[in-house]
Amino acid sequence: MTTSDLVGLRIKTVRRQRGLSQAQLAHPELSDSYVSLIESGKRTPTPAVLELLAQKLDCSLSYLINGVTAEQMEDIELALGYARLALENGEVSEARTRFDELLADNNLTGLTSLRQETEYGLALAAEAGGDLDGAISILLGLRAEDLPAERQIEVAIALCRIYRESERLTEAVEVGEQLLVGTARPAWTDLLVELGGTLLAAYIERGDLLRARQFAAELLNAADALGTPRSIVAATWMASNTAQFTGHLEEALSFSERAMAVQLENGQPRAVARMRLALAQKRLEARPHEAAAVRDMLRNAVAEFEQTSTSTIQRARLQVELARAESITGELDRAVEHAVAGRNLLPKSGMALGAEADLLLGRIYGAVGRSDEAAAHVAAARDWLAPLPDSRRSAATWYATAETMEQLGDSAGAVEAYQRALACAGL
Repeated sequence: MTTSDLVGLRIKTVRRQRGLSQAQLAHPELSDSYVSLIESGKRTPTPAVLELLAQKLDCSLSYLINGVTAEQMEDIELALGYARLALENGEVSEARTRFDELLADNNLTGLTSLRQETEYGLALAAEAGGDLDGAISILLGLRAEDLPAERQIEVAIALCRIYRESERLTEAVEVGEQLLVGTARPAWTDLLVELGGTLLAAYIERGDLLRARQFAAELLNAADALGTPRSIVAATWMASNTAQFTGHLEEALSFSERAMAVQLENGQPRAVARMRLALAQKRLEARPHEAAAVRDMLRNAVAEFEQTSTSTIQRARLQVELARAESITGELDRAVEHAVAGRNLLPKSGMALGAEADLLLGRIYGAVGRSDEAAAHVAAARDWLAPLPDSRRSAATWYATAETMEQLGDSAGAVEAYQRALACAGL
């Protein structure tokens, strides 16, 4: 049934419940034939007529339009707000339960916008809980609908990001390019710049650095033209990532510190937490002599991550990066503890981050002479990497695996890992 059919059916149902004829409902403002056309779905009443009919029928305008009473609408909006707040506060399981309960409410069926908002929230909760496949499934369902322009971009951002987190880089690029590449691209907005930043991250991880450099410059120009904090943060941060992956580490750090300063003034807690982790990673790479300061920053970030709705992948990344900083400063026991914690947060499917955690453990155990444990962790790193598609990140991790195996005396294994690194790099 169309919207007009449903509205007409509700008017007819309430009219009969009130014991009114069409003529009685219509008099004196409307004709009974016009009421008949509305009830049959052949005419769509104007907002003013709908409000008049709601008054005459002594029912809520919300019921005539959506099929729910004003009280039911208030309950739904309150429940949705609670679910959003739970997600923002890092109560991922609670948020997911609340979103699921809302979707099971029959009153939500006819409320398209609120139902789409609920499904989008459920996808973010699934992502935060590490259920990346579940999040992708929900987002693909939303993407197939006729979404408002802003919601369409938000869904594309989330889908592009989660595909990238899942190491499905080709699909991540396809999602971003569908909206951003070609003559049909709309004028730049904050959301489109953020989508551009997510697409740029996929370019970088895929190893398409020439395209990444070109697109980073395009995003910076777009952000400068917009002049908004959101666009400046997104474009400047991705310019930092591009500089980092092309070897310009101090330039990368300068860009990222600028982005962080803007984010601290304007960003949400989850965005600030994620950016703080990435900034610490950049500092550790550019200035390893500052490892102690980076370690302290990351230790403080653990509580920040627990209080926000950062994803399981992000929490795992924080633990692994903290383990790296602890190992550089000589806190090997703590480094092992954090590396294991990060690895255990990850899904069992192949992920480069899992390989990085086990490689770090292999190097730590190798450094203290525990060769058998070191070899076991290096073998585990190979298991993480084996299912992954070829990408720049996979190539770098395979190369690190080869170096570690060589250090442990496994020459044959090292040669095989070097060959896999070259294959991932397209050589």
